[in-house]
Amino acid sequence: MPGVSLSVHSVANGSGMLPDKFGRSMRRFQKTKLLKHHARRFSGSAMGILAAATPVDAFAQESLITKLGLPAGFGSLEVIQFAMFSGAMGAALLSAVWLIRERGKIAGENKNLRGRVSDLSASLQRADALLASRDNRVVIWDRAADKPELVGNLPPSSGAPADRASFLAFGRWLLPLSAAALDRAIASLRDKATPFDITVETTSGMPLEVQGRTSGAAAFVRFVSLGELQSAHARLKAEFEELNAAYLTLISLFDALPMPAWKRGLDGTINWANRLYKSMMEGGPTAPMTELFGTQARESVEKHRDRQGVFQNQLTTVAGGNRHVFKVTDISVPSGSAGIALDISEQEIIREEFERTLQSHADTLDQLTTAVAMFDASQRLRFYNNAFQKLWGLEPSYLDSAPDTGAVLDRLRSDGKLPEQPEWRRWRESMLSTYRSPEAAEHWWYLPDGKTLRVLANPQPKGGAIWVFENLTEKFDLESRFNTMVKIQGETLDHLAEGVVVFGSDGKVRLSNPAFSVLWALPDELVVEGAHISAIKTFCEQLTTANQWSKFVEVVTGFDESRQSKSGHIELSSGAVLAFAQVPLPKGQTMLTFIDVTDTVNVERALMEHNEALQRTDQLKNEFVQHVSYELRSPLTNIIGFTELLELQATGELTDKQRDYLDHISTSSSVLLATVNDILDLASIDAGVMELDLAEVQTAELIHAAIEASADRFSENKITVDVEIEPSVKVFRADPQRMRQVLLNLLSNAANHAPENSHVIVACRRQNSQLEFSVTDSGPGIPEDILETIFQRFQQDSNNSRKRGTGLGLALVKSFVELHGGSVSIETAPDRGTKVICRLPIVPEKFGVAAE
Repeated sequence: MPGVSLSVHSVANGSGMLPDKFGRSMRRFQKTKLLKHHARRFSGSAMGILAAATPVDAFAQESLITKLGLPAGFGSLEVIQFAMFSGAMGAALLSAVWLIRERGKIAGENKNLRGRVSDLSASLQRADALLASRDNRVVIWDRAADKPELVGNLPPSSGAPADRASFLAFGRWLLPLSAAALDRAIASLRDKATPFDITVETTSGMPLEVQGRTSGAAAFVRFVSLGELQSAHARLKAEFEELNAAYLTLISLFDALPMPAWKRGLDGTINWANRLYKSMMEGGPTAPMTELFGTQARESVEKHRDRQGVFQNQLTTVAGGNRHVFKVTDISVPSGSAGIALDISEQEIIREEFERTLQSHADTLDQLTTAVAMFDASQRLRFYNNAFQKLWGLEPSYLDSAPDTGAVLDRLRSDGKLPEQPEWRRWRESMLSTYRSPEAAEHWWYLPDGKTLRVLANPQPKGGAIWVFENLTEKFDLESRFNTMVKIQGETLDHLAEGVVVFGSDGKVRLSNPAFSVLWALPDELVVEGAHISAIKTFCEQLTTANQWSKFVEVVTGFDESRQSKSGHIELSSGAVLAFAQVPLPKGQTMLTFIDVTDTVNVERALMEHNEALQRTDQLKNEFVQHVSYELRSPLTNIIGFTELLELQATGELTDKQRDYLDHISTSSSVLLATVNDILDLASIDAGVMELDLAEVQTAELIHAAIEASADRFSENKITVDVEIEPSVKVFRADPQRMRQVLLNLLSNAANHAPENSHVIVACRRQNSQLEFSVTDSGPGIPEDILETIFQRFQQDSNNSRKRGTGLGLALVKSFVELHGGSVSIETAPDRGTKVICRLPIVPEKFGVAAE
């Protein structure tokens, strides 16, 4: 069977091209399939032979036997047996050949695998030996593992701990800077897979090289102990980095300084300048380096620096279109020179401004009416104003010659302008002693022409003195007239019925009138001028029931700058009441006035007690009503509940009269429960515990729901309700339940007062940021005397009203609207109807205080 052998050979050759496991699987699949194919072919051949053996066509049978090479005497049965035997032998032969080949291939693959496993084991052993050396240690972070794995060891001299927990705590055995840098590098390696190579230093001074790498989902950090040469290299590298960091720090510092700095080479050219120096150049920081100072200035700097090694002086230049004055410091260094300049332009401006200020002060002193003269340390006149020259009538030429103080005094004496002194020399010496005294000296000169001068000699810190001559002649004249006026005022105060006392800033009495002494029954020694307020306080406190005099003492003797007027009442132990007024006066003085108001206070107290009694009565009434309302709610609820149960069919049949009685009970109970609920709502508002449940309210739905709830009352009197809603007013924010109560009360009030066959208008429109609800009827209106109290509780308007209510409706309306931050107003007139307007914010920002 050559065709079968060729097919198996071709499949075997083709399957050898497939890779490893997949190839082997495919080869087995193909060979199994091939065997099945050949078995089907052999079965087909056998069936063909069997078919040929049938006696259908003898000629065909003989032809088949001839083709197969069988003897001519073979019958049909022999042919069938021969075919089946040949097919079975062929299949067995093919199976045996395939099995022999597969076993050979599997044995070869196993041999190769054992060789590779042996190589990998040897490589793993070498890697473990390398990692287990004492010169390096590896930390492995694998996402599949909970904790990092440590492999290898570092020598004890490195200062690295051997145990796992201590080693991973880098801050314990590394220097702080090294530990911080390592933590940042490891975090970047694990989060962003950023490799790194850094050198760290242990607390024992040993440098370590640290390398960080990633492989797949694992991160590796290797610590390598450096040898002496590598350690020296690492130290040099660390020193270089430290020096470089210091250099960069100094460069950054010079760049941040608000003064130009530069460095020159040996050839004198600038090879570095800071940011400010570059910005002062004409072309800006990007322009080529140029000189800040001119040629002459630079030559002066170089000459001075070459002689003394340093140059320090002021230089002027123009930079940025402005003139600048710099205080320059330039030093010589082995590599050239370096300099820095401090801009003192503002100081120069201040100096010039100071000189101008001095001149301005001199001009100002010339305008004063007080004579001023300034003498230097040698006692010579350096400045005088016009008032000084006019006061003494001296020639300007003489004053400009800078005479000394003694000469000026002698000249004034000879001119007869100074008062005669019994001992002139001693007096003159006492005047000149001012220049040797550390404190200012004050003198009074009474001139022959009647003038009175206050002379103040003020010595200066650097020598010399300033003499001020103040003419007080007019002052003394005014003081005399003032004293006369004070006497007149004193006489006036003495005849006042109101007690008056004036205290100085020292707390002593300046003046008082007899009425003050009478009101407080003070002894004579306490009302004389000079008596201290503390003594008056000690006496008066025995007569009062309050400690008001202590406050008077604080005000009179205190140092409060913002003194204010104050008034009040003081009750004496005798029952008398004094009204007092506390009035601040100039120069720290304080005036106290007292007047007897006993009769007035008694009348006022009676009125207040009566008013408090009325308020307590009103409060008691409210508390009683609230208490009764709380006690009524439970029985009313039971009555309504049992009434509803009686109306059910399950409780039995009722007669028509019984059913009418139950309807009346139910209606009356509901009305009474509504009244109780209104009272409790007002009680909640008074207690400040009511809270609004704000929500988006549809305007049209709210109005129509309220009208529908009041439809029976309008239909009884044939009253038509018209609704007017602006299209722009659709939604506003409020408490739906409380707004429904507001509209129901307004509609109920309108139904009670509107005449039959009339119209009630319910309108809603927008007015700026507010929403206006209004209910208008055409009733008789509200009288003026009732309008003022219409919003008070239990206030009823029985004028043409069909039903007498509780008087709580409008009070609830006002309370609920004001809780929303709105307001309520009424427009009414006799026989023109009533219009109640409720104004609400569309979006309430804060809640108002409910009406009481």
